[in-house]
Amino acid sequence: MNQHSFFYAIEPLVRRLPAVERPEGHVHFKKKLSWTVGILILYFALSNVSLFGLSPASIDLFGMYRAFFAGSFGSIMLLGIGPIVTASIVLQLLVGADIIKLNLRDPRDQAIFQGTQKLLVFVMIIVEALPQVMGGYLLPDQGLASALGVSLGVISFLIFVQICIGGVLILFMDEVVSKWGIGSGVGLFIVAGVSQSLITGLFNWTIGDKGLPIGIIPKWIFIFTNDVLGLEDVFTTSGLERIFIDGGLLALMSTIAIILFVVLVESTRVEIPLAHSAVRGARGRFPVKLVYASVLPMILVRALQANIQMMGTLLAGKIGTVTTASTTDTAAGLNIVYTAYSSIIGTFTSTSQYDMVTGELVGATSPQPISGLMYYLSPINNGPIDWVPGLVSSSNPGMELLGLSPIASWQIWLHVFTDAFVLVVGGVIFAIFWIETTGMGAKSVAAKIHASGLQVPGHRRNAVSIEKLLGRYIPKVTVIGGVIIGLLTLIAGLMGTLGGAGGTGLLLAVSITYRLYEQIASEQIQEMYPMMRKFFGESA
Repeated sequence: MNQHSFFYAIEPLVRRLPAVERPEGHVHFKKKLSWTVGILILYFALSNVSLFGLSPASIDLFGMYRAFFAGSFGSIMLLGIGPIVTASIVLQLLVGADIIKLNLRDPRDQAIFQGTQKLLVFVMIIVEALPQVMGGYLLPDQGLASALGVSLGVISFLIFVQICIGGVLILFMDEVVSKWGIGSGVGLFIVAGVSQSLITGLFNWTIGDKGLPIGIIPKWIFIFTNDVLGLEDVFTTSGLERIFIDGGLLALMSTIAIILFVVLVESTRVEIPLAHSAVRGARGRFPVKLVYASVLPMILVRALQANIQMMGTLLAGKIGTVTTASTTDTAAGLNIVYTAYSSIIGTFTSTSQYDMVTGELVGATSPQPISGLMYYLSPINNGPIDWVPGLVSSSNPGMELLGLSPIASWQIWLHVFTDAFVLVVGGVIFAIFWIETTGMGAKSVAAKIHASGLQVPGHRRNAVSIEKLLGRYIPKVTVIGGVIIGLLTLIAGLMGTLGGAGGTGLLLAVSITYRLYEQIASEQIQEMYPMMRKFFGESA
């Protein structure tokens, strides 16, 4: 059976998958806005619905990717957009590499592609949820199991079912926004998650690890009112570190710089003049942006890294050599156990905290790579603590007790170089795949322009002529934009951001917000000039 026969054979199945119905005809702007706001409120509400039966000692396996996965650990929205993005990665790579031979310009093949992607999302929900439950990262609450008189396995199964329900809800919420709202649900949820992190980074009064409040505003109020930094300490190395890193000034400056630079990049474009062939004086422009494919392909790059890290973490616990060391924190009443998993794919370390009286596990960190292949493939997303040698060492406690050598400077710089290579090359590859699979290529855009009755002044009135003109710009700008967005993501990750949103998360949120603003403006223009709807692919 050839590939076309296989996909045509499963066509009845993918067409029967539950789906949100498309609107018949044009949806008014106010109604689109209402649907978008409603789904956003629902997302925030579900993000606060805790998983029934989850132990507080559970580990967030995707903690470093939480902001741009738009998930909420401990809630029914734990997976966030992870399954949707992962399914998109798999199919885009297979189609882009011509392993799956589907013509995405053909309406039937495109419908099969979208249906197959949805089917794959359901599979990925299970694939991403099951290892976290079975691997011992999402732990069942022993007290609840005893109170209900059931085994821990039953509680784990309930946790798994709740996570799957949340994953399915995110999928359909994304469909509602895409078909009835403005923009996409994926982008909307990313903006919502990062915005929460930024607000936390500004106003949170909770005391953090350094004895200072987490939010930068209460942090500096605390510093001034408690005379944490004397004048004699300001210009010392430790004083500067305290001000810029512990005090959050570097993260604040980085956040502001990233926002301004993304707005600048997003507003840089080449505008191709258009004129209507039937309506004299009706003119417009088609903008070819410097970041033509948007920053969404960067989600695919980071998601690919996240899935590689998840597989590496799971494998390390199964095939690696386990070493443990322990110490006590009598002031906190805790026994602290450090664990190292060493294998051919690298070494991971994790920390577990046990109550000294009851011996109960009260907290744990997810395994972090410190050497080997998994270390070099891990993303730099948390600012200076990921690449400044002194801070790298302090952020990996217990290595000396475990008999592990500190991470050498050359390893850190190789890590930075590897992440830069992955971001730039991955950004270019996924940007190319993105424009081809979303109808943003020169041929698809030319067909839309021609079908809408528009033409490029001074050129023949046919789609081929428009395609040749667009072909001069779109492929080049796609590659250049992929490189720029990859480098910008790297810089954002190196500098860090407010609230632990991560450089990638902030970059995505700012770009998506800017494009959402443009889409809202476009919707308003279409309300005023109904003939423009045809160009944007809508029926009047």
